[in-house]
Amino acid sequence: MKTDIEFQENAKPTFRFELFDFLYKYGTIITIFVLIAVFALANPTFIQSNNVINILRSISIVTIIAIGITISLTVNGFDLSVGSVASLSNAIVISMFVWFLQNTAVAIFSAIAAALLVGAFNSFMIVKLKIPDMLMTLATMFIIQGIALTYTKGSTISQNMVMPDGTFATGTISPFFQKLGQVPWIIVIMLTIVVVVHIFLTYTKHGRFMYIIGGNAEAAKLSGIAVNKYKVVAYLFSALLAAIGGMVLASRIMTAEINAGTPYLMDSVAAAFIGFAVLGAGKPNAFGTFIGAVLIGILQNGLVMMSVPYYAMDIVKGLVLAFALGITYYKQK
Repeated sequence: MKTDIEFQENAKPTFRFELFDFLYKYGTIITIFVLIAVFALANPTFIQSNNVINILRSISIVTIIAIGITISLTVNGFDLSVGSVASLSNAIVISMFVWFLQNTAVAIFSAIAAALLVGAFNSFMIVKLKIPDMLMTLATMFIIQGIALTYTKGSTISQNMVMPDGTFATGTISPFFQKLGQVPWIIVIMLTIVVVVHIFLTYTKHGRFMYIIGGNAEAAKLSGIAVNKYKVVAYLFSALLAAIGGMVLASRIMTAEINAGTPYLMDSVAAAFIGFAVLGAGKPNAFGTFIGAVLIGILQNGLVMMSVPYYAMDIVKGLVLAFALGITYYKQK
């Protein structure tokens, strides 16, 4: 018969495990509510509808790009080139309007086509030449940054800009394209992508196949799943969503800034990895990524309202990412 001391010693690990499991599942959501309460107490305007809409608008581009990273993670990949692809698509779509006087369809098609070429290049190098995905996409990141800078000649593309020959650009950005970066359309685009990708990954056989590949590629291959094909699809989708993020950014700021998409890489990676722990998913998922982006958006917005210096933001975001990675990989042991 067990003594009370033995019973208590045996109960402690179970209690600790259950507590950790609870925090793993609901910690992100609890953190969001805690942050909302803290920031609302510090500044009541934080919870006003205008600021809520502002937060959703601010995370839209991050979420779209992060969903692309999430798809690459499902096949146990990792796409670090998404920020550069967003910059390239940003530059191409604006240049089509301003430099070449093209319509909206041609401008959007050109940006998407360029992004898909990057995705195809990544896929070939990773799938066929067996280069580790992180190393390859890191190399691609620098290549595409260089291409984008060369294409724009290191300058910002905008309406009425001065051209190299001294004349002014005569092209204008179409009114339809301008609306994509405005409320409510920017939020609608984000939510639509989240819902569509969530349904694809969760409720279709192709999404389940991608998760199986991410869990054990060799077993998936022996089961008859076309592993290489799905890896190619994952990197194409990642590039496509990065392009959409870059175009939405172009519509929002109405210019093509130098390396405009690069600052979104860190936030997107953080959102995708934070999503692993949301509701105890333990895997990359669209809903979790969205919640991760919401957490980052609330944190950033609240810190700005509390007048925290902008140069300290990366410290906070880096700590959040480190915490998310720690929880995710500790749980996987």
